Amino acid sequence: MTEEIPYKQLPGQQQPRPSQSRAPVFVCAVLLLGVTAGLLTTMAVLTLLTTPPEHQTTPPEHRTSPSLVQEEPPCTDPCRLVLLESIPEGVTFNSSSTHMSIFQAWQNLMSEASSSLDIASFYWTLTNTDTGTHEASAAQGEAVLQNLADLSPKLNVRIAVNTPQGSLPADLQLLSSKGAQIRTCQHGLEIAHTGEGAGGRGVQLQLSGRRPGEDLRGVLVPGTEPEYSPTWPSSFSTSFNQDSPLQLRLNDSEASVYLSSSPPSLCASGRTSDLQAILGVIQDAQSFVYIAVMNYLPTMEFSHPKNTQPVMFPFLRSLASLQDPRGKLDVQVRLFVVPATAAQKEIPFARVNHNKYMVTDKVAYIGTSNWSGDYFVNTAGVALVVQQPPQSETGATVQEQLRRVFERDWNSDYSSPLSHHPDAKDKCPV
Repeated sequence: MTEEIPYKQLPGQQQPRPSQSRAPVFVCAVLLLGVTAGLLTTMAVLTLLTTPPEHQTTPPEHRTSPSLVQEEPPCTDPCRLVLLESIPEGVTFNSSSTHMSIFQAWQNLMSEASSSLDIASFYWTLTNTDTGTHEASAAQGEAVLQNLADLSPKLNVRIAVNTPQGSLPADLQLLSSKGAQIRTCQHGLEIAHTGEGAGGRGVQLQLSGRRPGEDLRGVLVPGTEPEYSPTWPSSFSTSFNQDSPLQLRLNDSEASVYLSSSPPSLCASGRTSDLQAILGVIQDAQSFVYIAVMNYLPTMEFSHPKNTQPVMFPFLRSLASLQDPRGKLDVQVRLFVVPATAAQKEIPFARVNHNKYMVTDKVAYIGTSNWSGDYFVNTAGVALVVQQPPQSETGATVQEQLRRVFERDWNSDYSSPLSHHPDAKDKCPV
């Protein structure tokens, strides 16, 4: 038996909202976890690159409650949102096609940048030199690095990265020498991250639009401040949140959008925390909840790092045990295993499922945090929450696109029930 990790109440937990009269909710909670030898912990990916206009905000005193939020006119800017995917080498799907690759989208976005480029990331391993490997797939990461090096003398390139152990990575030293501004942060920023083509897989978003871009800057900038501030200036505040999302036309359809962030100490006035957003999305679902995450650990993970992975499986089995067809409670748990050759297993933090998203019949939630207590309390992250009405003609809402991705993975050969993994039981008997 593993040593028990004491449960700690997470700060900033949302209070239950008044119950609403509605049909019974049939929830299918799914956890697709990338499994490697040792179940390596890695960070999720979320790409949000926008035009950087001057940020204008409403005074924070108008954002204390929905009734006090100042009315904002609907956004008329043309906004586009595209799902991106990183599919590892050797992983193929027979049922449906994949989306544009993250690598190609990043290259396209960088080629279109005209004045500035802001990146927030946890760590950088773009080259074979970084990982100590000799993978041909590193060509994608090396191309990204070269593109950034070419842009650094020409544009205002700013990079926020988690404080490294030891010296600054060679990638960032190169970019700094070319003119990029590098700032290290104590919080583990997880907003933009890429790796080698043979590495993990994940879903990202590419979101373009002026108003969403303004609000995203309000999330990014506090994480790059040199000193922590218990009270953030009003310039970082937002009037767009869970209770008053931004109304705009997204992909030629009406949409409600807001950005959440973590930890609470980096949430300026009006900002919904990641944990509150997740709980709200689940509570508002009426027919299904599909969840794809790398790690699920409802406790404080890094206080007992040696026990992190063994204790995860009892939590997963506790979810699976809730399955009750007679009570119309449908809770299923599967593991998504990314296959790896002997050489690919040598790539650090690779061959895993990086996804951190959730989709319901109403909402698409794509974030950067593993579902572990520490990620909501001590680690910087951001999530995008999108709700669109059904489109009978095209079915092209964000939540519909994400649902198709989830079901493709769920029904693939790489996904299997938790009961098919006896090694998990051996490591952590109940």
